[in-house]
Amino acid sequence: MLREDLLDLNAFLAVAEEQSFTRAAAKLGTSQSALSHTIRRLEARLGVRLLTRTTRSVAPTEAGERLLGTLRPALESIDGQLTSLGKLREKPAGTVRITASEHAALTVLWPRLKQLLPRYPDVHVELSTDARFTDIVTERFDAGVRLGEAIAKDMVAVRIGPDLRMAVVGSPTYLNAKPAPRTPQDLAAHQCINLRFLRAGGLYAWDLEKDGREVRVRVDGQLTFDNSSMVIRAALAGFGLGFVMEDHVGEDLAKGRLVRVLEDWCPVFPGYHLYFPSRREPSAAFSLLVEALRYRG
Repeated sequence: MLREDLLDLNAFLAVAEEQSFTRAAAKLGTSQSALSHTIRRLEARLGVRLLTRTTRSVAPTEAGERLLGTLRPALESIDGQLTSLGKLREKPAGTVRITASEHAALTVLWPRLKQLLPRYPDVHVELSTDARFTDIVTERFDAGVRLGEAIAKDMVAVRIGPDLRMAVVGSPTYLNAKPAPRTPQDLAAHQCINLRFLRAGGLYAWDLEKDGREVRVRVDGQLTFDNSSMVIRAALAGFGLGFVMEDHVGEDLAKGRLVRVLEDWCPVFPGYHLYFPSRREPSAAFSLLVEALRYRG
């Protein structure tokens, strides 16, 4: 069927239902003369008269009634399909790619995602865990997760987690053999477990602060890892002190497997934020994830 045929049939249906060229023309947003021309063109193409016109009314002929019997359900079906497609456009669906650190993925993203995704089977999430600072635009991620203090000014940032705190920890065995450090300078006398950022290549300096005084300490030790989980394992095994997220070792501290030192040098700082370019046009799936992850504590 040509597009012209569909338009002509729709015009015929409007006239037959309204029983008036004037009302049908107003309904379709066209002129009465243009509508009359359309109906004459359709009748000429089909070779039958579809409407009986009098000075007072317009009514379908027998051929017109037969055409209406076929046309109404067909056009209603098309209208229903178009409506369902419109709803599909608004229904959350598609893939959202997010880059985040392992700690952010485990403590913030995964607890929310495992509750959300079963309710939205058409939403897919690709989560890349990496300690490096990823350029989400260049590497085509929809969003990234970083600490609030590390987000570029040209990004939209949505808080998704509470404030955080670091902890300097060691095993009881290790600390029984060495005096616990009381100041950041004391760390020079200790075996410390380093963390290296893969992309930057440098070792992570321990950022400590007390009473407004900030100190960045470069530590030394036998072991260097590129993820915090291995730092914690090494600390548990007695290889020295590790500098990790407090909530990552909460259970180990509570059960005495690890001991905390320099606690007064570890203040709270802004927690995780989801960030994405301000110019992006969010999909329904992306908007759904943003609202599900938004921190409301």
